[in-house]
Amino acid sequence: MNHIISVLVENKSGVLAKVSGLFSRRGFNIESLAVGPTEDEKIARITIVVNTDEDSVEQVTKQLHKLINVLKIQKLDPAYSVQRELVLVKVNTENKNRAEILEIANIFRASVVDVTKNSIMFELTGANTKISAFEDLLKPYGILEFVSTGMIACGRGKKS
Repeated sequence: MNHIISVLVENKSGVLAKVSGLFSRRGFNIESLAVGPTEDEKIARITIVVNTDEDSVEQVTKQLHKLINVLKIQKLDPAYSVQRELVLVKVNTENKNRAEILEIANIFRASVVDVTKNSIMFELTGANTKISAFEDLLKPYGILEFVSTGMIACGRGKKS
């Protein structure tokens, strides 16, 4: 089962390596990892998605609490949080199928960010299911490049 862990850390060099190293030392494969500053420039948020059992998540959470640069850890429940990914997708195009591809992008509210004679690049933000559906519909046209940020997530409601 996928678990989303949000970790607030001091925004210093080497902190990400310590956090990700903790997961790798315990044999966890990180499905998704996204890092960025918060509203306070001295604090960064690391969003980690791991596919493991509940007991293993509890164990790694306890280990994270022992790291000196870790300020707060929150396991996010998908039902009570908002999750998003950003992708850039470059698709092979020909004059005969360009309109079809643009219509698919329009349905998904993807933005055109680059156009050349033989390709179109789209930017799309959304939940993993939306991203996957968009990718599946574009595959027959020929996806030239696909780049994803990985999941970011935030708990719903007022900060706790």
